[in-house]
This record gives sequence, C-alpha cells and structure tokens, in this order.
Amino acid sequence: MTSTEPPALAALRPRLPSPLTEARDERFERRGVRLLLKRDDLVHPALVGNKWRKLAPNLAAAGGRTVLTFGGAYSNHLRATAAAGRLLGLATVGVVRGQELAGRPLNASLARCAADGMRLHFVDRSTYRRKTEPDTLAAVLRQAHARDAFVVPEGGSNAAAVRGCRALGAELAGRADVVAVACGTGGTLAGLAAGLSPGQRGLGVPVLKGGFLGAETRRLQQEAFGGPRGTWTLDDRFHFGGYARTTAELDTFAADFEQRHGLPVERLYVAKALYALLALTREDAFARGTTVAAVVTGAPFQGSG
Repeated sequence: MTSTEPPALAALRPRLPSPLTEARDERFERRGVRLLLKRDDLVHPALVGNKWRKLAPNLAAAGGRTVLTFGGAYSNHLRATAAAGRLLGLATVGVVRGQELAGRPLNASLARCAADGMRLHFVDRSTYRRKTEPDTLAAVLRQAHARDAFVVPEGGSNAAAVRGCRALGAELAGRADVVAVACGTGGTLAGLAAGLSPGQRGLGVPVLKGGFLGAETRRLQQEAFGGPRGTWTLDDRFHFGGYARTTAELDTFAADFEQRHGLPVERLYVAKALYALLALTREDAFARGTTVAAVVTGAPFQGSG
C-alpha cells in the first residue's frame, strides 16, 4: 500500500509483496530451466492478485462514489469489484454483456456479485461493443441510474491500474529472466513490464483470440507512462479457443500441475500461462540456465457460497 491510499483500503491488509516460490518440476529442469511462481493469488482472499493491484488505485480515485464497471457473465473483474464494494461500503454497478441474460437465473459468478451488493445492468452485445463511445457510455449511465458514478473500464485496465501493476514488476526485479502473465486486456502486462529491471522480459499470454493485445498494451503504457516501458512480448498461441474457453487437454494439464505442486490452478487465465511456459520450454525457447516466473493472477472460483 502507498501512503496516498485511504485508510479503508489499508485496513484490508493485502499481503504485499506476494510470495515468490520455486516450483521444482522435472519437465523444466531437464531443459535447464528454473520455474518460479509469483503467488498473487494470495494477496487478498476477495481481491485476488492483479485484481487488487488494478482496483486499489481506482477505488482510491473513486472517493466514495458509486463504482460502475463492465464485464461478461463470468467476469473475474466484476466479482472483484463487487467484493471490494462490500468490504469498503461502496455502491457498485456491473454492466453485463448480453441483454438476453436479463430475467434468467443468475449463474454462480453473477450471483456472487449480486450477493455482494452489486447492482447488475444488462446491455445487448452491440451496445456493449460501443461502451467506450461517449454517447453510448452516457446512455448506459443514464439507463443504469448511475450518472455520477466513477467508471472503471472492462478488466479494470486504465492508466491508474497500469501504474498499480508496476509494483508487481518491481517485486520481481532481478528475480527472473522471463516473467509470464496471462492477459485479457493488457493492463497487467503493461504495468508489469514497466517495473522489471533491464534485461528482464515480460511475456504476455493472451486468453482471447484476435491479435489486438499488442496495440492495446502499447496504448495503455502511453496513457500511464507517456510512452513504452520495459521489454515485453506476446505469444497468442495458447488461448485454447478464446475467453472462457478451455479444452480437455488444458484441463488435464492443469489437474496434473495441481497434483505436482499442490497449487489450485485457475483454468481461464493461470492454466494458459503455465501451459505456455511448459510448451516454450519444450520448444527450447529458453536457453539453459534461464529462470522463468509465472504470475498466478487468480484462484479457481468456488461458486456463490
């Protein structure tokens, strides 16, 4: 925490810096690669990992106003924002992609949001795609009865969030040669890379199809820092079909990793980053003697209970 953040946030007592542990794994070791796990899943039980790092500066900036943000029906970001609202006594509104979901029974993820006090507002997919356009955003705020709300973008990625994630890179400075993180909106990678030391590289593993993340990450660094920071690359081969998609192969890999290391592996983000690191190791993409670190950005969702 920084001295500029309000006492309410400090009272949540995040575990920072998060632990960095070695994972002894013969699949990496036989190629001369050392694997570390950056356990951001242990930062806070409700605001896990990069969600804390991205949300904390935005919640501080909200100044007690209603916080409105965006996400899909299974959004980790919506759940984290709702939990933060409950813990800090802030009103929250979640704008959910998919008007056809309105009136249906809530899935476990959205039910948790509602239980934490988040007011859900469903919009059609066309409107959702245009949510950053000023006229569309104004209409959404009006329809959601949240004209004066503090707006946080989808995934929480804005300049404040990117600057918050710079601390993640700083905690890993000099500790690994390559730091891998699964990416949805690019905000964590943009900040992480800015905090790394010269000679280190951030590796982003997009969990969505589309190939747009490079431009978005550069845009976020420009917005947050005024230009490029650090060294980073993307490998978009490991999305397993796109956001919220998994395959039997990925699930088998994640279950095996859990058994080997006693680490619950979240499937939509973390499993893809870990899988990518193993695949790249087997491709000899890392020289012998390389230390790679995987950022464990979240924990498996346990339902609405």
